[in-house]
Amino acid sequence: MKQVNIAEAKAQLSDLVNRALAGEEVIIARDSKPLVKLVALAGDATAPRKPGSARGAVVMAPDFDAPLDDFAAYR
Repeated sequence: MKQVNIAEAKAQLSDLVNRALAGEEVIIARDSKPLVKLVALAGDATAPRKPGSARGAVVMAPDFDAPLDDFAAYR
């Protein structure tokens, strides 16, 4: 676990994010009092997306492409 003050965190944000992604907990403090903890989100946010992974999860209504009644005057 690494503790840094806010000014250091501003200057080293990219490095601190990389450390958090590597599994390290980073504490950001003000006047040596811990305020927040920087940790990686659950799962691997840096992994490439897999095409087709949502297949079957998104379903459109059968009349999705049908003209809307509100625009009947413009047909």
